[in-house]
Amino acid sequence: MKVLAEKLTDLILESLAIFREDLNWDVGSPSTALQLNSYPPCPNPNRAMGLAPHTDTSFLTILYQGSISGLQIFKQGAGWISMLPVTGALVVNVGDLLHILTNARFPSVLHRAVLNQEGSHRLSVAYFFGLPIECSVSPLLKLLDSGENPRYRPVTVKEYVDIKSKYFEEPLTSIRI
Repeated sequence: MKVLAEKLTDLILESLAIFREDLNWDVGSPSTALQLNSYPPCPNPNRAMGLAPHTDTSFLTILYQGSISGLQIFKQGAGWISMLPVTGALVVNVGDLLHILTNARFPSVLHRAVLNQEGSHRLSVAYFFGLPIECSVSPLLKLLDSGENPRYRPVTVKEYVDIKSKYFEEPLTSIRI
């Protein structure tokens, strides 16, 4: 998964005419985590929560949904939209660190997991790919349009993780300039 995440990161940066050499990310190993999520059938899913609405702290997240629906993303003006699983496909979510780096040009995805009343036990696997913990992240000036200002102050990955633990619902607001 790490090789795939690094390749996706390189492709995203290349699409923005940014290369790893342009960044100061050589301060350690990427922050990564693999998480298995288990959602047993729930007799009353309207009275329980699978995973609360959130954005991922990571740079990007690679998700294997399995074959049972449960992932929803929030789209302004449309509300919560179910992301139906596609056999053999992975979902890639933009995380907060990429959101900051691109000055919200690539926004992090607000999403949640809902429970199912009937059916099988649902499993999903998430791979979180982040930057080195000592790395500083800020909007890249090269990406700003003429007259556009950075929306976020520079923040280390460690500092942002700490901020997110305190301000889970609105962490980006706390570093907004």
